[in-house]
Amino acid sequence: MCGRFAQYRTTLDYLEALRADVADFQTGLETRPLGRYNVAPGSRVLLLNRQDDGLHLDPVMWGYLPFWAQQAKRPAMINARVETAATSKMFRGIWRNGRALVIADGWYEWKKDPENPKRKQPYFIRLKSAEPMFFAAIGQFRPATQGPREDDGFVIITAAADAGMIDIHDRRPLVLPPDVAREWIDPELSEDRAAQIGREAATPVDAFEWYPVSKAVGSVKNDGPDLLTLIDNPLL
Repeated sequence: MCGRFAQYRTTLDYLEALRADVADFQTGLETRPLGRYNVAPGSRVLLLNRQDDGLHLDPVMWGYLPFWAQQAKRPAMINARVETAATSKMFRGIWRNGRALVIADGWYEWKKDPENPKRKQPYFIRLKSAEPMFFAAIGQFRPATQGPREDDGFVIITAAADAGMIDIHDRRPLVLPPDVAREWIDPELSEDRAAQIGREAATPVDAFEWYPVSKAVGSVKNDGPDLLTLIDNPLL
């Protein structure tokens, strides 16, 4: 799964890694570092999406619940399983019409002690290349210039973790290579190809590295670069 992540570079850094045409952007370009080291659900997150007039980076709430589910007072979802998102009642509408990308530098997972699930150790997971990464996402949103709707929001697509990473957690964000990430937000992308991307195009596990970090990341009040520091005395 993905419950916290980092998004700390400038938007131009992510766009350079994505090899996107800056001239195609309508909103969201920023030269200052975003400086977010502990992005949590329920907060607004810059979401890369394509509208009729070009590319946008808009702040969208991390968490989604369709209107009919809100009436039942269900909790907002923050992740969607790639295996079922296209067909589930909860997500099939935004799977077709709301594909987007979350720009990120890595994410956190909590490794649990199998004998004592309350005993956990957070790990930070990033690309070995230290390059930015792009999480496949789906949601309901529109350009910031039009103002958000009450039920706007997004979820991060997750896939099964492969051998090695499963030691940390059995699910991981669907991280797409730059060329596939650009394809993911193409409005002409077919549903069959989107499903194929979900099954086959994720960045392989051997492209990542992970290491233990301070339990301070567990509090949303903590949000600084020290959260990324390797610790030498992990619980697990």
